[in-house]
Amino acid sequence: MFSSSEYIFTFLTKPQCVYILFASASIISKVVYHPENRILQPSPNCPLCPRLLQYRLKNRSSFPQWHNAPVKPFGGLDSQLLIVGLAPGLKGANQTGRPFTGDYAGDLLYKTLMEFGFAEGEYQKHAEDNLFLKDCRITNGVRCAPPKNKPTGTEIKSCAKFLEAEIKGMKNLICILALGGIAHTTVLAVLNQKRAKWPFKHAAIHHLPNLPILVDSYHCSRYNTNTGRLTNVMFNEVFLKIKKLLY
Repeated sequence: MFSSSEYIFTFLTKPQCVYILFASASIISKVVYHPENRILQPSPNCPLCPRLLQYRLKNRSSFPQWHNAPVKPFGGLDSQLLIVGLAPGLKGANQTGRPFTGDYAGDLLYKTLMEFGFAEGEYQKHAEDNLFLKDCRITNGVRCAPPKNKPTGTEIKSCAKFLEAEIKGMKNLICILALGGIAHTTVLAVLNQKRAKWPFKHAAIHHLPNLPILVDSYHCSRYNTNTGRLTNVMFNEVFLKIKKLLY
């Protein structure tokens, strides 16, 4: 997982924690397992990606009231649907601490989830609203906000272990929705599937062998909706297909 130049050793101190001493960062990182379900999660000060770490520290200085840490998944582990995005937006999930919360992508996503019965409550662009998910969980391939919303390939690979843990921990998982081509590629890599065999295409359904079904959609970003690449009708089409797959 890491080269010898990236860390010195790992050691267990408690059943739910692994501590890693990074030579390059000269600090000890705690990789946290959720105490209830043992799902691997990055610590608030995760140092796995130096560029993202420096960006996080810069944002903590500029916006001290924001979340500015890896963003945890939202929704139950017993869900049949997992939605995977690219990474937290700077003024969205990085600010609020909840995936797709606080920016336009969340406006469209949560509206659609409520229309199709995957969410209830009222979405108010912050994590303290009364919104909750039903049979649906949301996460990102990269847990920390990247500069210009563009994680590098190395950062995606470094964070893949957390997505892999999510997928393995969801025992009822039937369907994964990848929002965008990078999320699609990230999911395939985690599932050890070749990208050439399963090309990204909006509204495509990929029946992976002995694995969850992978469904594709263009990302619900403001750019994609403003340019017409993704319309409400197109996004609804994806969720109609997902409902048929699940129920």
